[in-house]
Amino acid sequence: MNATMQDHLSRIFQAAVDRVDPYAMIRSQVSLDGSELSIDTETVHENIDLDTFDEIVILGAGKAGAPMARALEDILGDRIARGTVVVKAGHLDTLTKIELLEASHPIPDHRSVAAGKRILDEAERGAEGTLFLIVVSGGGSALLESPRQCSIDGKPVGITLEDMQRATSVLLANGVAIHEINAVRKHLSGIKGGQLAKALFPAHSISLILSDVVGDQLDAIASGLTVPDPTTYATALGIVESYGIARELPKPVMRILTAGAEGLLEETPKPGDPVFKPVQNVLVGTNYQALLAAENTAESLGYNTAIITSQLVGEARNAANFISAVAGEVRRHETPLRTPACLLFGGETTVTLRGDGLGGRNQEMALAILEEMATAPETLRDVSVLCASTDGTDGPTDAAGAFASPDILQQANAKALHPREYLHRNDSYRFFDSLGQLLKTGPTNTNVCDIQIVLVPAES
Repeated sequence: MNATMQDHLSRIFQAAVDRVDPYAMIRSQVSLDGSELSIDTETVHENIDLDTFDEIVILGAGKAGAPMARALEDILGDRIARGTVVVKAGHLDTLTKIELLEASHPIPDHRSVAAGKRILDEAERGAEGTLFLIVVSGGGSALLESPRQCSIDGKPVGITLEDMQRATSVLLANGVAIHEINAVRKHLSGIKGGQLAKALFPAHSISLILSDVVGDQLDAIASGLTVPDPTTYATALGIVESYGIARELPKPVMRILTAGAEGLLEETPKPGDPVFKPVQNVLVGTNYQALLAAENTAESLGYNTAIITSQLVGEARNAANFISAVAGEVRRHETPLRTPACLLFGGETTVTLRGDGLGGRNQEMALAILEEMATAPETLRDVSVLCASTDGTDGPTDAAGAFASPDILQQANAKALHPREYLHRNDSYRFFDSLGQLLKTGPTNTNVCDIQIVLVPAES
């Protein structure tokens, strides 16, 4: 890939990530003047007199938990009585008033269960005079777990950590969309789907939420810890059946989903439930905000730029076909933009695992785009692409994503590396690693889904 193009792709992506820096997002939207706490976002403008509360407690979970917690600590200082926030292992920070706990992502582990118990205990410790400020970001579904324990026909039925791990792995491996995964997880957990709000009641709580979900659906972000749950056991069971994965799930999981769908178990708290009366959920950062920053940077570099969508979903390979088609229109017909052009996409796709390779949805998408370039070299000539995750971790790898261009395809051909073969075994990481075309940012401590950047230069 042309060094200038690769530099431009990297700079545009970094501008997007910088825009949704969790610490900066909180500091720019939350402030303290005397005893008055102000929350000022695009949709919420609220002033709260902290002197009307007996204590202020910080709770939370997510990949962005550490910088969000640090921002609140810097704003509130000694007004914080105590705090507990759960973060992904390796994402710690040094704080004085808030304790950070590590847990596993994307598959929960014993630390996730211990963290879930700790957060629920802290929630139930609060009283009517307690103000809880809760920081929520992507990854919270795995980092915070409380496996469901219930009674069916008078007999105790429980889900173990191993059941949760297996269920999560099956859902991820079969290309289930994140909002669908979370609909299932809510009904296998004692903390998700508004159940943390139930534990917090009657205390007042404000959740500051960084969205990692397409469409910014609050009930799906970290499985809606403090948000009314519009999904049901029947919804969850329907998702499992639609993907044909019932036989792959542990028997206790299916027993609980089936019993719940038959009305034998209490549902998660729904819209209108009194437990949500003292709860406020505030969106503080989104994928679209990141795309706007990317757009500004691309324009400053001389590109005619457009945000095509912030809601790219579905199989990564199908998304690659769509991105390639739009890029091809620009190259062939100078529409919807004249060259030099920058096309921006955001969202979160899925990968249905068929092979035993290593990779992530963005690397798979970049590899599928290379395959498109091999199929239609003239249509995509000189086009350069970066597909990357804003959290710096694409799948179970150390890469954020990968680059794609005709030059990279030529390098692959020279080494007898064939995109189609690597796609067949879901081995995108090893393909791009062999060519030195992975983007490795390290953990960014933010998470607002993925971004794809396409550059189409003017004809030389």
